[in-house]
Amino acid sequence: MCLAVPGMILDTEERGGSRTARVQFGGLIKQAYLDFVPEASVGDYVLVHVGFALSKIDPEEARRTLESLESLGLLESELGAIGDPGS
Repeated sequence: MCLAVPGMILDTEERGGSRTARVQFGGLIKQAYLDFVPEASVGDYVLVHVGFALSKIDPEEARRTLESLESLGLLESELGAIGDPGS
């Protein structure tokens, strides 16, 4: 199963004609494309699925979801499915 995982945008950059960000998921940081959420900026929480941020999410909802994924032992496996753009 592959879920969308919430994370906080740490910074953004243009890469190969696309907007990308370093996104923090709990203690892990991954790259994600922001092309589907052009309004997202540093400090916002986004739902990321297979390396693409799909939508913005409320910070409290993001925290609850991350805690649930961690308690179920699913966070790291889901983040492995996210991948890193350009790697």
